[in-house]
Amino acid sequence: MGETTIKTISVAAAKEKLTENTAVFIDIRDPDSYEAAHIPGAIQLNDSNVESFLAAADKTQVHIIYCYHGNTSQSGAAYFQENGFEDVYSMDGGFTEWEE
Repeated sequence: MGETTIKTISVAAAKEKLTENTAVFIDIRDPDSYEAAHIPGAIQLNDSNVESFLAAADKTQVHIIYCYHGNTSQSGAAYFQENGFEDVYSMDGGFTEWEE
């Protein structure tokens, strides 16, 4: 296996996927930030619930991982790919850009 290539998606394209309801949004920010504001329908994942999510999720669906600025979500997307998810994106700019 070579190096994992992380696919990225722009905020504009991610918003389109949300409108079309064609992606699962994963928020990997801290729970307090998620509680304060998040993308509608997004699932907040952290160390305590990620394993159960990975076990139960439909790995063929599009998953968009986001964090604050789009950096941590890249390693999150890589982790999802390593766990057999077929169509995973890191959202460029993160939630900060989403809110602009």
